[in-house]
Amino acid sequence: MTSQVSPFVIEQAVRAALAEDFGRAGDITSQATISVNAQAKAVIAARKKSGVLAGIELAVKAFELADPSIRVVALAQDGETFAPGAVLLKIAGSARGILAAERVALNFLGRLCGISTLTAHYAKAIAHTKAKICCTRKTTPGLRALEKYAVRCGGGVNHRFGLDDAVLIKDNHIAIAGGVVAALRRAKAFVGHLVKIEIEVDTLDQLREVLEEGGADAVLLDNMGPAELREAIAIVGGKMTTEASGGISFDNLREVAETGVDLISSGAITHSAPALDLGLDVEIH
Repeated sequence: MTSQVSPFVIEQAVRAALAEDFGRAGDITSQATISVNAQAKAVIAARKKSGVLAGIELAVKAFELADPSIRVVALAQDGETFAPGAVLLKIAGSARGILAAERVALNFLGRLCGISTLTAHYAKAIAHTKAKICCTRKTTPGLRALEKYAVRCGGGVNHRFGLDDAVLIKDNHIAIAGGVVAALRRAKAFVGHLVKIEIEVDTLDQLREVLEEGGADAVLLDNMGPAELREAIAIVGGKMTTEASGGISFDNLREVAETGVDLISSGAITHSAPALDLGLDVEIH
């Protein structure tokens, strides 16, 4: 798939990661042991596991910023599935530059491929239903746009990116505002016509209040079991988008999806995704 992340976001993230790694003096190990003129060829390849690719442009950018003379060829595109041992990138040029960018490139690829691969695992489990697996704001600080992109690479969909792009009225908002109706009325009076409103409900009575008041675009059905979810979806009757949240795990994912809910949100696909094992193999010439 074509990257849907701004090139400015990509470059900013990679520059920050390289600056963190280079520190004040750069790669003193390579400076001490490798000639400034030494050239090398290398590949980045998967180790023992298959996966779904995400973040290839960040890896390319890491080598380009470390040394503009380095030549990088991507052999796969984000969103594609790769097998164990698959070569994903070929790199050639300054040996010092390649080694200096190696860890940043692998960190981005390993992290984002881990998210896309876990998301694909979840998405495959519910592919027989209409439900979509959805991410949350439980992301690594500073990397949200990239991690949410990885979710899309794995076949998931994105929830809001921050506090400013949609209204999500949660239980604490409801408690402080004085109830479901009060919170919903305030939100409707505040937002413009292009801003969507979602409201969280914990009970079917709250759901009925939301429907009676009107004006919500989506409802978050929080910590409801399958039977209660089915009843909630029947009550909604297609008038709003329905989202199941709270207590979602891979073990109960299929059962939740089969209730007829539109979205299933999971923080686990970002905050608990294990990094995929990738490595850089270098050939000196």
